[in-house]
Parts: sequence; C-alpha cells; structure tokens
Amino acid sequence: MSMDAVFRALADPARRRLLDSLHGRNGQTLGELCEDHDMTRQAVTKHLAILEEANLVATQRRGREKLHFINPVPLNAIAERWIRKFQQRHLSALSALKKSLEKDRKGERDE
Repeated sequence: MSMDAVFRALADPARRRLLDSLHGRNGQTLGELCEDHDMTRQAVTKHLAILEEANLVATQRRGREKLHFINPVPLNAIAERWIRKFQQRHLSALSALKKSLEKDRKGERDE
C-alpha cells in the first residue's frame, strides 16, 4: 500500500463522500452508491477504482452484485504516521501543564 496513493485518493471530495457513504452503510452496490450521489455511474465507477487501488475500498462478489466495503487500515496507517505523533506532543504538554497547575494549587493550599 502506497501512502501517496491513499493521499491522492483522499484529495478528491467526491471520493471522500463515497467513503463517508460506505462508513455510514458498508457493503453497498454500485447502484446504491450512485443513488446517494449526484454522479454518473461511470464517474462513481472511476472513483471506486481509485479508492480500490489505494486499498481504501475492498469488494466482495455476491451473486451478480459487487459489494463495496470501506477498508480502514490505510486510514489508520495515516493516523499513526501523520496525526498521532503530533497529538502526542500536545497531549504531553497538556499533561505537564495540568501537573504544574495542580502542584501550584496544592502549594497555595499548604500556605
């Protein structure tokens, strides 16, 4: 899985809306996804192919139907690599501030 492919796939608002739709109701057919979006069948198919290539959508055949499922693994990889490391610094700073304020407050009560 290439993170570049994931970021490229997520760059398009139509693809993000398709992912939101699958997050709301996983396992939709192409027809169901087309009903929920103001796009042609060909446009939805094109966007789904890009999402599949980025491993953000997985498919499963059920008879003649092809069901589409969101795959959260690449999104988690992005969260781990690009989001959590920045959050940790902020959380550590907030924790240190809280401890400092609690220490100051305790010192005021002791006086």
